[in-house]
Amino acid sequence: MRKSTVLGMALGAAAVGAAAWIAADLRKSFGGEPDGDEMKRSPQFKDGIFHNVSPAHPIPVSESRSMIAELLFGKQRREPSGPVPLAIPITAPAPKGLHITWYGHASSLVEIDGARVLLDPVWSERCSPSQLAGPRRLHPTPVSLQDVGPVDAVVISHDHYDHLDMRTILTLTKSQASPFVVPLGVGAHLRKWGVPGSRIIELDWHEGVDIAGLRLTATPAQHFSGRLFTRNNTLWASWVIASKQHRVFYTGDSGYFDGYATIGAEYGPFDATLVQIGAYNTAWPDIHMTPEEGVATHLDLNGGLMIPVHWATFKLAMHSWTEPADRLWREAKARNITLAVPRPGERVDVSSPGEVDGWWQALA
Repeated sequence: MRKSTVLGMALGAAAVGAAAWIAADLRKSFGGEPDGDEMKRSPQFKDGIFHNVSPAHPIPVSESRSMIAELLFGKQRREPSGPVPLAIPITAPAPKGLHITWYGHASSLVEIDGARVLLDPVWSERCSPSQLAGPRRLHPTPVSLQDVGPVDAVVISHDHYDHLDMRTILTLTKSQASPFVVPLGVGAHLRKWGVPGSRIIELDWHEGVDIAGLRLTATPAQHFSGRLFTRNNTLWASWVIASKQHRVFYTGDSGYFDGYATIGAEYGPFDATLVQIGAYNTAWPDIHMTPEEGVATHLDLNGGLMIPVHWATFKLAMHSWTEPADRLWREAKARNITLAVPRPGERVDVSSPGEVDGWWQALA
């Protein structure tokens, strides 16, 4: 047999093997199938899926056409014009008090009175079922996942790829001993990926768990869930992180709704809020907030310091890269809101956040 033939056969076998591995990895990233019987205990679960309190409005055909046209022909600068400035990471645990580190998109670390909670960690290059395609990072991760240090809990808001990343979960399963606190149904994905059931805590809205001196409570959000071929078979949530001294609220992904005022009355006031401000569109009012709605949310919650999340890291909408922060800063000034807009990796001392400096505007 000729060497060229042998080489061709070897290359063909390698290609087939690589394709099979990619396909298996892709299927695994979809996650698991939740237990329908477990879901039935939730008032939000009806007709085999989860529902928002208020039904979502269908997107008009005219809006869909406009959105496609804007996606194809819009002139917005949807990426930063240069490298995003990363903060020099502080990896040592924060002193007592309340400190929040934003790593990019929605990934954040809440250090609250000696406890550490990691929110929606996504460290992969792409927020996608495959690392070969899908939205790619617009800035590097400011710190390695290992250098985040030990955490007492990993909290997930919902199962979309930009909030629940298989590779990051696999790393945390090996490197951490902490539990994963998730909305109902999301545990099926973690179990599919090999997370021990003993480390998974699934909660419905208004259910909570005590960990490391904290009370972690799942609260309502107005959104949806799904991993490519599924829709609303797992729950989505916002979160209250409370110690005896401090309270933090994280919106997860959500449209603006009157539930925030109810949450503020029941669980607030909050020393800090982490509020989604990016990836909005006029066609998506039920699933993502505008920056102005984010400020209204902060006020509804009776929040102290507002920290924006869900912007700057992945290109997920048609607006320009700087627009969410520009609109937020303008509205915060008009409404006399205390605001911090950290660089990725920057730790904010909630008791002394400093002045907003508009760092992102140099990248317009």
